[in-house]
Amino acid sequence: MSSPPSDLGEFDLIRRFFIRDKGSRRESGVILGIGDDAALLDVPKGADLVAAVDTIVAGRHFPEGADARSIGHRALAVNLSDIAAMGATPMWATLALTLPRADPDWLRGFAAGFLDLADAHAVALVGGDTTRGPLTVSVQILGHVPHGTALRRGGAQAGDLLVVSGTLGDAAAGLAMLEASSRGAGSRDTEELIRRFEFAEPRVQLGLSARGIASAAMDLSDGLVGDLPKFAQASGLAACVSVERLPLSAAMRAAVSTGQALDWALAGGDDYELLFAVHPARCAELKAAADRLNLMLTKIGGLSVGAGVTWSRNGKEFVPGVSGFDHFGRASTQITV
Repeated sequence: MSSPPSDLGEFDLIRRFFIRDKGSRRESGVILGIGDDAALLDVPKGADLVAAVDTIVAGRHFPEGADARSIGHRALAVNLSDIAAMGATPMWATLALTLPRADPDWLRGFAAGFLDLADAHAVALVGGDTTRGPLTVSVQILGHVPHGTALRRGGAQAGDLLVVSGTLGDAAAGLAMLEASSRGAGSRDTEELIRRFEFAEPRVQLGLSARGIASAAMDLSDGLVGDLPKFAQASGLAACVSVERLPLSAAMRAAVSTGQALDWALAGGDDYELLFAVHPARCAELKAAADRLNLMLTKIGGLSVGAGVTWSRNGKEFVPGVSGFDHFGRASTQITV
């Protein structure tokens, strides 16, 4: 955001970058969108409303000077991942954007990243706010599920398997490499890992497919080692994980040592993958749903009567040397190679 100061006012900014041509697309369920004091939305009959909100802050959730398009994408992706974990259909979003200055070039990139992802998931931006201050982005997302069908963290049963989508740790690796290289020329593997950080893909369709199959689900936004205890506790169960089963991408395996890769797979959360509990008899059904979406699904452990989380590696007790993301502790942007 280094362009000269702009004379853009608040309402000019909104009109220029965030109000879309109404003839260019259909906004399902929007009775009244941007331009009034609040939006009016038509929730389908027989549906439960699902709501989530997340805030991302410069220097805390992404590096200072990060690509504006990536910031816009990530601001929505983290919310879409929460909706995905509930097995819900995303519909509408509101955006609160705090900026040090109204830089048209930065805003153009941010809006493109946000709205391109919104269009990919048929999400309508229906309102929000802009103000001046340190770069902070808050997004609220609203969606729906048929009444009583939402996936929850607390639905698991003893004997369920633990499975995860995709590969773990790529975004944490990408962030570390991005900061270490200052975006210099890198290998194809490095660039792939950086892409996974900057443009993570929320698993919305997988969440929808898992509804009615999985017992419980959770978005891994704070890393497996931080999120799994919450997941197990929600169902009053104990969890065990075989660390050697954690899915690692080819790019990760090529770029760093196995030990470093496992640390990132355990602690990194910005991949926005999903964690499921599923009855063994239905695991093949869930895997088939993932296959149809060209996504990996990996069994990493299971749930049993008891409490707490135990970790093993190749049959031996394992103690993770890393912790998950904590908003009042270590920031994710402090990860280093």
